[in-house]
Amino acid sequence: MAKESADRITIDLFAEEKRRGRPKTNPLPRQAQLKVNKRNQIKRDRQKGLKRVELKVDSDLFETLNELAKAQSVSRSELIETILKAGVERLDTANSERN
Repeated sequence: MAKESADRITIDLFAEEKRRGRPKTNPLPRQAQLKVNKRNQIKRDRQKGLKRVELKVDSDLFETLNELAKAQSVSRSELIETILKAGVERLDTANSERN
């Protein structure tokens, strides 16, 4: 069998050729894939009843949150959610004691 230079299916004939990266498995360009993936993630979050909240924090606080999350083996968002829940419960308790 002759070696066809355009043939990329016959792997054994091209064993010495190194091809970079993973084979292309998705016909969409990377930017379009990212948009589709983000849209699907938002749909999954909505089905779970999750809402998105964004906030900006000082870099020192950001590093502290990262360290605490790593120490507790949770994600930063899980840690922030736990802190917020505890704070809301504390405020709710304080408000109910006043009334």
